[in-house]
Amino acid sequence: MKIATFNVNSIKVRLPILLGWLEAVKPDVVCLQEIKCLAADFPALELKGLGYHAEVVGQKTYNGVALLSREPARDVTKGLAGDAGDEQARYIEGTFGDIRVASLYLPNGNPIGTEKFTYKLAWMARLKARTAALLAQEIPFVLAGDYNVCPTDADVFNPALFRDDALCQPESRRQFRALLNLGLTDAFRVFHQEPHRYSFWDYQQGRWYRDEGLRIDHLLLSPQAADRLLAADIDKSPRGKDKASDHTPVWCELRASA
Repeated sequence: MKIATFNVNSIKVRLPILLGWLEAVKPDVVCLQEIKCLAADFPALELKGLGYHAEVVGQKTYNGVALLSREPARDVTKGLAGDAGDEQARYIEGTFGDIRVASLYLPNGNPIGTEKFTYKLAWMARLKARTAALLAQEIPFVLAGDYNVCPTDADVFNPALFRDDALCQPESRRQFRALLNLGLTDAFRVFHQEPHRYSFWDYQQGRWYRDEGLRIDHLLLSPQAADRLLAADIDKSPRGKDKASDHTPVWCELRASA
């Protein structure tokens, strides 16, 4: 099963790129972030034309996550538990075969020293609690999405430039490590130890052309999923296209259950 995460930065704008990528790569499950539309406005028909079902948590203009899949999702959960007052569309879970998959869009948190950074850390604490609950079930699962965290300085092109950015703060990195320390595996790092591989390049200052990026899109696997991990990588091809998202897909492949 090939599972990918892709922050599309507005599905209406990127739909031609997304459709072309789906047709070429044919992933089984795709976790989308920043769809930036309500569920009623999601282009489900166009995606169905390529054989994909969609589960959506939408929000007008901002945020929004979705799960695309060749087989319909089962037991879909929308929203991250722990804060009944949180109305931001950032989390969805579903089951595909015997694998539980979540698409998540973790808060950016900038500027630090504001309620936005406080919200980011609180959201990460809620994600940790949900992860612990999933681990207790002893099932294979994948938490895929835009984490808005560069785990180490090897994941950012210029650490000094990002010293005051929420994506690289010690608190953000500490929370990310806490997830890994529960027993999760960063799928990309299993196969790629080399530094300065990125999944995001800002539109400004020619970042893409100079390969000045950040690795903030991650697939974190439970032990049961990590045992079945066959491959993982970053697919840079969509980022080079006209009117591309500032992110590019990251994917992993898991073998079928025995």
